[in-house]
Formats: sequence, structure tokens, C-alpha cells
Amino acid sequence: MKKFCLFFFSLLLFICLFPKQTYALDNPLTHPNNKIGIHILFDTELPQAARFVNSNGGDWGYITIPIQTGDKNLAKWQKFMHDCKKYHVIPILRLATEGDYFNTKVWRKPQLIDIIDFANFLNALDWPTKNRYIIVFNEVNRGDEWGGETNPQEYANILSFAVTVFKSKSPDYFIISAGLDNAAPNQGTDFINEYTYLKAMNTFFPAIFTQVDGMASHSYPNPGFSQPPDANSTMGAGSFKYEQDLINSLDGKLLPVFITETGWSSQTVSDALRIQYYQDAFANIWNDSSIVAITPFLLEANSGPFQKFSFLTATGAATQQYQTIVNLPKVKGTPSFPVKIAKVKVLAAEIKKNTKTTPEVTNKQKPGFFLENMIEKIFKYL
Repeated sequence: MKKFCLFFFSLLLFICLFPKQTYALDNPLTHPNNKIGIHILFDTELPQAARFVNSNGGDWGYITIPIQTGDKNLAKWQKFMHDCKKYHVIPILRLATEGDYFNTKVWRKPQLIDIIDFANFLNALDWPTKNRYIIVFNEVNRGDEWGGETNPQEYANILSFAVTVFKSKSPDYFIISAGLDNAAPNQGTDFINEYTYLKAMNTFFPAIFTQVDGMASHSYPNPGFSQPPDANSTMGAGSFKYEQDLINSLDGKLLPVFITETGWSSQTVSDALRIQYYQDAFANIWNDSSIVAITPFLLEANSGPFQKFSFLTATGAATQQYQTIVNLPKVKGTPSFPVKIAKVKVLAAEIKKNTKTTPEVTNKQKPGFFLENMIEKIFKYL
């Protein structure tokens, strides 16, 4: 009996300490999911964002936040992850190189070493949920987001490399392809239409979209960020569906959707219409069952050029569109959480300790009872 217990203990310890052998990504669409979210630029906005996404019955809503190559402060980002857990917010991190949000400078083209550095850094963090959502860069069909010159072949290669590197660190990384500018024309290497770009990616790197776990969409109501919600427009609030269908036709994979940017401009659309448009879009377009998260751009722009999208005024007051989404009924999300390795180790040690001696057999201590009880406790935490 003792040899059997030690053998079984060793087997369980192997399973517990090497979860990548037995655990796959969690599908967020298979259990209650609060898809309401918001896009933020800075970690300090998290408490306000949490109140926004988890309002009116919601829990575990989403936030999208960029992380730049030069912003790898371990203490800062670990506090951010702890705060996400504290406030019940699921983070979606968008990889970014050096650039300037407020002066619209050209962003540096990423290199393979950037992916390795990001993977090493982010893998050192304690994440709040099992799935670790990563968006691999942004609007890469615009030259100013790709070193001044678009190149779908380069991006497909970077994307594939990111999948390989991040998954080698942990199977819990949920890799999402970049959201594209849905209003970009075919204009040399300055801009490439998003549908042309997606086809080119697949031509250069066949089956590239079978490698990723989800797709980001910037389903802005274009042209001019000012059109009424239209499910039939390839460059409108429903453009995510055309992107999803095209990818499915290319690679046979219907990817979960993350609408990580969208919104109407206050410069061209009145407050009353923006309220109506958001209500219509959420009720009739963004109610699609394949959508995991909707994080409109932007929670807080202060006095910068994105103020026309901001859900808070320059003084921090809530806008009417802010209150509109706060009032939407929401779901209490139930995401999966990381394996509690520390607790599993404690339980495994308890098994080892109790298999060293043969206790006096009682009604509750028949051979195998203790081991069975511990196994049950261990799998409770997995």
C-alpha cells in the first residue's frame, strides 16, 4: 500500500506541477461572460474603468490597455495585475513599440527580439485570470503604425513568431491578431485596405489565422466615426463580422471577436445621437454570440486629440455616453482562474507526509481513504 501511495503521489505531483501538459485555453464564450469593457491608456485609470464595466449587475468586465516596449516596470505592472484581480477586471494587453499617442508620430516597426522581451517580461507577472489575453500590435495596415510602411508579410511572420514564443512560456496565453483600420484605402504602402491586408497575410503565410486564438476588430462607424450603426457596412460598426467571415473563408477557423476599439466622434455626432447609436449597436449588432469583449475607445483622453471619443470630460465628469453604457444590464462573468499551485503543493506535501507511516485503521481510515480524500481536494483547486 505504501509503495502504491508513493507512486500515486509522484504521478499527481507531476500533473500538478506541469499544468501545460494537461490544460488548454479556457473558452470565454462557454460560461457567463461580461463582454462590456473599455479601452484605457494608463494603469491609473483602472479603478474608474472597473466601476464602469462592472456597473448594473456586471462582474469581471474587460479593459484593453497598451504596453510599450520601453514600459517594462515589474512593480508597476504587477500592481496593475493585482488591482485587476481586486477590482474583478479582465485585462487585454496590446503590445506596442515606441511612439506617441498624442502627437501621432510614426511607431517603430517591431522586431522579433521585441516579442521575446515581451514574453519574458509578461510571463514574470501573476495574472488575475487563467487566460492571458495578448493583442499583437495595432492597426498594422497603416504605415504610421508599422515604421512608416505597411508590410503584411512582415506582420504575418511576427504574429506567427509571437504565437510560438508566448505559448512556449505558458499555454494560457490567448493570442489575438491586431485590430485593423477599417477605413484605410489601398494607397501604396501608406495604407492597405483591411480585407486586402488579411488576404495578403494569408497568401504570404498560409493558414496564419489557424495559429491565433482570437481576432481584434476596430469596428468604428466609418467614414468619419459618425455613421449610424450598420450591420451591412464593411467599414462600420458591424465590420467585425466581415473580418471574421473572411478569415473563416481563408483558413476555416471562426475566431472569437474582441472589439477593442469603436466609438462615435462628439465633433460630428450629437450627444443624443451617440446615446441612440450605442443602444442600437449593443442591442442589434454587438449582440453577436461570437463576441467576447467590447472595449470602446476611450475612457479618458483629458484634453488630448482623442477627446472627441472620451467617455469622461477633460475635468473627469461622466458624459452622457458614459452613463448610457453604465445603465446597460450586464452579466456576472465567471472566468476561469490560474491553477493554485501553492495550495496544490501544500496538499501534495500532506499526502507525502501521511504515506510515510501506516496509521491505525479506523472506520474513516481504511486503506486508500486518506489518499482518495487528498486527491479530491487537489482536483478542487485545478
